[in-house]
Amino acid sequence: MRHRSKKHLKLNGKDVNHRDAVLRNLASSLFVHGKIATTQKRARAVTPLIHKLIRVAQEKDTMNTIRALQASLYTETASRAAIDYAKTTTKTSGFTRVTPLKYRVGDASLLVTLELVA
Repeated sequence: MRHRSKKHLKLNGKDVNHRDAVLRNLASSLFVHGKIATTQKRARAVTPLIHKLIRVAQEKDTMNTIRALQASLYTETASRAAIDYAKTTTKTSGFTRVTPLKYRVGDASLLVTLELVA
């Protein structure tokens, strides 16, 4: 039995600061580039954050949007890209698409492409 193991956490085995930094980096890169290649676990972990940020960016209040995006994204260009994407899309959900690519040679983890759906 695995006592004192938090199984509900995404990216288990990393401390809180590292986990948050990985998610912020992935989210920032996805908004800047539009699509990234990463592992399936990381893609599944960052997807709820992406959806939350886009839903916040779709609201009318600009200052709350900027504050929320600054807390969750690293760069100003990523924040601007998130706001631009939220303003141009008519979707209310399903903002991302995960497409499997291949298995990595070193550790056989599944690599996927995470992209924003237009």
